[in-house]
Amino acid sequence: MAKLEERLPENVPGDLYVDRTCIDCATCSEMLPSVYAQGDGFSFVARQPETPAERHRAMMALVACPTGSIGTVSRASGAAAVASFPEPVTDDVFFCGFTSERSFGAWSYLIRRPEGNVLVDSPRAAAPLMKRIAALGGVATMVLTHRDDVADHAAFRKAFGAERVIHRDDGAALGGDAERLIDGREPVEILPGLVAIPTPGHTKGHVVYLFRNEVLFTGDHLAYSPRRGHLVGFRDACWWSWEEQIGSMERLLAFDFMLVLPGHGDRFHAGSPAVMRREVERCVAWMKTRN
Repeated sequence: MAKLEERLPENVPGDLYVDRTCIDCATCSEMLPSVYAQGDGFSFVARQPETPAERHRAMMALVACPTGSIGTVSRASGAAAVASFPEPVTDDVFFCGFTSERSFGAWSYLIRRPEGNVLVDSPRAAAPLMKRIAALGGVATMVLTHRDDVADHAAFRKAFGAERVIHRDDGAALGGDAERLIDGREPVEILPGLVAIPTPGHTKGHVVYLFRNEVLFTGDHLAYSPRRGHLVGFRDACWWSWEEQIGSMERLLAFDFMLVLPGHGDRFHAGSPAVMRREVERCVAWMKTRN
């Protein structure tokens, strides 16, 4: 829980604030850039929310914060914000909120399927979220993009009996307990309509997941940068091989999708697969200048 005495001086005056425990994961500024902003190694309240909709969204960011670094002077109730998660992104895909410090605030997503729901990467196993996910049908399968974003995977396995899927090269992050391991670099259909595409680079075993040739869950491989105005790979957060990551990005040109949902960075929606392909080509060209 945020502490008023630790309030950052960069916050504008008012009820909402960020304190010194912030780790600068950017969850709040990505959720509500009109209110939250990033500083030098931290986020802060750049403008107090002015409308009920902004206030509600600001409180959702408070709930989603992995370190509990956002607070209100008034100790406002977060019940409505808690109840807003998982938040719909499309008819079948939901943003889980409740990010985990163990994955540096990475975003995770729930896919609703009649045959059994899929959790993409792990949110914080907070009781209210677990209850909401249970009400939506639980989790049959948990697909993990890479070792950094496994967070509370064991809690979801225990609560729902979820089968966990991860690439063998990052499997040690689960302590060797994964129910299904992906091998090699060829795409593999995990479930009907859900394809795992190995994308080594950020880590050796990084994988992106393509849902119904429409939504690409990209972990730490690909995201939109508002500052640059195009899709990017994270050169300064490439833990294994930048050359491999460029090659992995080029291989995505063989697939159709229109929506990028990353673990870190902003989401991006293109009007068509052709538009998305041009944007990925632009990303690859930019990445080659970053060697």
